[in-house]
Amino acid sequence: MLAFAPAALLFVFFCASVREDRRRFRNAVLLGLTFISLAMALLFQLTHLPDTLARIVAVAVFLVPAVGVVALACFLVANGVTMVRKEGRSPGNLLSLLAGLAIFAVLALAVVAMASGSTKVAGMTAMVIMIAVYVSFLFVCFLAYAYLYGRIRVRGDVDYVVMLGSGLICGDRVPPLLASRLRKGMRIYVAQCARGGTAPLLLPSGGKGSNEKVAEARAMADWLIAEGVPADHVVLENRSRTTEENLTFSRTIMEEGKADYRCVVVTNNFHAFRAAMMARKVGVNGQVLGSPTAAYFWPSATIREFVAVFVEHKGVNLTVCGTLFAFGVLLTLLAG
Repeated sequence: MLAFAPAALLFVFFCASVREDRRRFRNAVLLGLTFISLAMALLFQLTHLPDTLARIVAVAVFLVPAVGVVALACFLVANGVTMVRKEGRSPGNLLSLLAGLAIFAVLALAVVAMASGSTKVAGMTAMVIMIAVYVSFLFVCFLAYAYLYGRIRVRGDVDYVVMLGSGLICGDRVPPLLASRLRKGMRIYVAQCARGGTAPLLLPSGGKGSNEKVAEARAMADWLIAEGVPADHVVLENRSRTTEENLTFSRTIMEEGKADYRCVVVTNNFHAFRAAMMARKVGVNGQVLGSPTAAYFWPSATIREFVAVFVEHKGVNLTVCGTLFAFGVLLTLLAG
């Protein structure tokens, strides 16, 4: 049973970290390390398991991930084609397609390395695979924990419901993506009022872009009022240009209204975890909830969020990738 001790210890650290603050990226990494340690422990126990159970464990640890990688690559390429067809060829819309092609490229490189028999090619391939595995590990951690974070429920009343802007159509109209956030915020507002709590203030957040006729917050407020929210229950934050400014300026408004405020922040589900990390960074006292997003839009948007998180932690990530690159070069030189 000692083989399971690292997994148990990592799980304890994960639970303690989540209890301290749900909005940390380290929670995602600890969760991933817990599952890897558990898989390794199960492999160590194979010789002690009945044959049927041992085969099931071996398939789960080796075959399922291998098949999953190919299936994921196929899905991402298909989704990328759908994104281009429905949303156009902007760089952000190409992310799922590029990610799928990158997976196929790494698999093809591995096949070529095995077929060539060249130790130098094998060394360089090992370097690429190690970096790909590291990035993939972080992505899976991000994906799994973002899913768990999206399942949280905020208990008790809140003083504010902050709704993050996402751009307007024709300069003054709320698009479907933003309307999804506003509906989520309205449901929180209505539910709190229905259970007899004090009506929270709805705080739409977003400034006026260069191609917009009005501030996003103004268009969002008009949408909410048209849906039946009393105008005096809506407070605007209309200066921000980025998510960080959304949260920073909204925090100032909330603190001025009530020093010990409690809030929830609403965005789309693909953006919720990164927005939560940013909310923690700027000192917002509240969790982030996600609203539904069109299924075809979700993969590319999630990859974009991961890339942003990866860049935000570029110090440690570049150090690890650089170390793996140097190790790969060393293997290639030794092979020569």
